[in-house]
This record gives sequence, structure tokens and C-alpha cells, in this order.
Amino acid sequence: MIVVIGAGVTGLACALSIAQRGRDVVVLERHRRAGLDTSTHNSGVMHAGLYYPPGSLKAILCVEGRDRLRQFCRTHQVPHHESGKLVVATDTSEEPDLEPLAANAAACGVDVDLVEAAFVRQREPHVRATRALWSPHTGWIDADAFVTALQRQVEAHGGHVLPGSPVLAVESLGDRVGVVTPHERIEADAVVNAAGLYADDVSRLCDGEVCTIYPCRGEYAELTPHASRLINGLVYPVPHGSGHGLGVHLTRTVAGAVWVGPTIRYQLRKDDYETDREPLEAFLEPTRRILPGVTMEDLRLGGSGIRAKAHPPTERFADFLIRTDLRQPWLTHAAGIDSPGLTASLATGERVADLVGMR
Repeated sequence: MIVVIGAGVTGLACALSIAQRGRDVVVLERHRRAGLDTSTHNSGVMHAGLYYPPGSLKAILCVEGRDRLRQFCRTHQVPHHESGKLVVATDTSEEPDLEPLAANAAACGVDVDLVEAAFVRQREPHVRATRALWSPHTGWIDADAFVTALQRQVEAHGGHVLPGSPVLAVESLGDRVGVVTPHERIEADAVVNAAGLYADDVSRLCDGEVCTIYPCRGEYAELTPHASRLINGLVYPVPHGSGHGLGVHLTRTVAGAVWVGPTIRYQLRKDDYETDREPLEAFLEPTRRILPGVTMEDLRLGGSGIRAKAHPPTERFADFLIRTDLRQPWLTHAAGIDSPGLTASLATGERVADLVGMR
């Protein structure tokens, strides 16, 4: 028996890959249903893999995962579309930043093109741009539907997803381990830590290696239905200089809504989505840099999400933590999964199943 802790997209993808290999697997989820934290509180973008250091797990698993994800969506009728994405220089001072981004994408095996303002006007006539990077293989997915489809497939392959089952204790049983919830005690051969924002807490509970997850909140506004007609696809600014995010961008969903965001704010609590929310006015200037015709009347407040970052605000990058724990050979981590975690999820699941298969 393999126990996966966490029923977000990463945990469910791990469980599916393990179940497909004929192993008994159970997924423990503290919430009343799967995917209620980071998995469904994000932009839902299917990334092509432009931004990540070549050779990093983020770069490798994003490229592997995007094709798996598209195939999964087609097979299981998960709403998605490959609209392509423009990363726009809104004035000439930003244009030099596009070329290193294009070079990085090429080093990661991603198809992109540097395009002129006329190309942008043809696709996005209301967007301000002097030049842009065009990524044809970026898209959007209905994250809620993806979570539901993953859970169905886990169960179809003989796995079990147990909501309302927080892990209270993990006990060593010689060459096995006991995982205790409020309802039962499960004896397992191995444990997968896919607990998202709480992966560091789970590692401590398992007496595993010390790691830290830094919660980083991102907030969204939306364009009103009338203003949403100004955007056809995905439009991003030049990436945020801190390295903490990709900047406030415009994301058109399958349903036709246009999300504006996310912002970036490190915080202490892992469950606080609402305290001290950004005022709606804070979204106007970043939106108008890309879409000059927008006014305050075109905006309304949207939702928020919390990223599970593996690096503090003083650092620019940390890779996914996907490996066997340094202290407990029965524990495998799939932790520190921020962007592009959704896109990479199915490839991450395969990587974790390989590690678990060694037990």
C-alpha cells in the first residue's frame, strides 16, 4: 500500500501513476473534497515552459507535462484551449528583456518567436505593444474539471481518495509505516508527501528532512463582461524583476471571462486568502499598461490563491523538491510545487511513481 498525502493535482497525478502500475494507493486529503487549495486557486494556464532555468525540474517537467496534459484533457473531456500567449513589451525600454527570454525558452526546447507590433495588433488589437514574444503552445485549462477527472481516473484504476482525512501522526513499523487519521490507521510500504502548502509540516510529522514552504498570496481582478471582449487570449507583461512571479497578466478562460493577476505577497499564514486584500484600484495601472482602454468601471474583484514557494522573498528561484527523503527511505517528496505545477503535474506523477517503484 502506498499512501499519498494531499489530493491536489500533484497528489492525484502521483496516485494515478502509481495505480496504473498496479500498486494499491490511497490519497488522504484534509479538506472535504480534492483540490481546494492551490490547485484551483491559480490562473489555470497550461505553460509552454518559457521561464525556467534549462535543466531544472521545472523546465523539464513543464515541457514533458504540457503534452501529457493536453492528451489527458482530450481523452477525458476536460475543457481547455491552446490559445497561445503574447509576452509584450509595452514600450521600447522593455524590448531588450524579450531576447534573453526567447533564448531561455529555446534552451528549454520551447518554440517561440519574437514578433513585431503588427503581429500583436492582428491578434490583440486593443493591446499596447512595441514588440512581443509569441508562444503558440501556451493555453488554459479548467482546473476544477481537471481535478475531478484525475480523481475519477485514480478510482477507476483501483485507488481510493479519502477527503476529510488529515494526517495526525506517522509511526515507524520497522520496514513499514503507520499513517494515522481521525478515522483509521493505515499501514503502508511508502508515503508520498504531496501536501502543497503543508508539505514542510508533513515532512516534520514524518521525522523527515527539514524544509520550508513559504506561502505567497496572489490576488485577481476580473474584467467586466463588456470589457472582456477586449482580449482574445493570454497576454503577459515582461516577467517580474523579483523572480517571484510572471507579473499581472490577462487570462481569457474557456467560458470567456478575463482574469487580471495575480499579484505577489509573501505572508505568514497558509490559509489566509482574504485579509487585507488589494483594493480594486491597485489593478488599474498594471492592466492599463497592457490594455490602455480599460477604466475602473471595467474591473471587479476576483479570487485569490496562495503559492507554495520553496524559497524566501530574498531569493529568486527554487526548484521542485521531487526525491526520496534524506532521512526516511520510505518517504518521497513532491513538494515546493508552485508554477508550473499544474502543467507539470502528470509528468511529476510519473517521476514520483518511478521513485516509489524502487521501494
